[in-house]
Amino acid sequence: MKTLKSIGIVVLAFIVLLLIVTLFVSRDFHYEKSITIDRSIEEVWEHTKSLAALDEWSPWNEYDPNMKKEMTGVDGTVGAMSSWESDHEKVGKGSQTISKVEAPRLLATDLKFYTPYESEAEGYIKLDEAGNSTVVTWGFDSEMPYPFNLMKLTMDMEEEVGKEFEMGLQKLKRIAEEE
Repeated sequence: MKTLKSIGIVVLAFIVLLLIVTLFVSRDFHYEKSITIDRSIEEVWEHTKSLAALDEWSPWNEYDPNMKKEMTGVDGTVGAMSSWESDHEKVGKGSQTISKVEAPRLLATDLKFYTPYESEAEGYIKLDEAGNSTVVTWGFDSEMPYPFNLMKLTMDMEEEVGKEFEMGLQKLKRIAEEE
């Protein structure tokens, strides 16, 4: 009985220690990936200026080309929303609403994911001129609630979404450069 009590105290102490450590782990989350496209910023903007344009090179379409999609509002303007629903675990269910448009440099969106897990993020596509080329940066900012922010210590975002971001950016490059 003493051994069980000692094990219980050690386990409890470990859990309390983890919860205390988690208080000092940032809840902010940032990820982005860039690619250089050999086209002018105006030409690349045509492929990034609306939710329909983003959908043309979305890597998640590869996982489920038959996902249900719905668009509301005037695409390319603040408030336009795209919703999707899929049974594929990498796609899930969510929505993306345009929150800011600064042509031809920025399209920002509010992302909401309902399945396979609930979360929110602020996504963006930034375009910067680089001579005769354009650097496209695709990223998002989010916040992990306490105590889930402890996962940041072991989570590798490159492993989680890096492949999809790379696939999408490469497809965008092909589409823009083949015009």
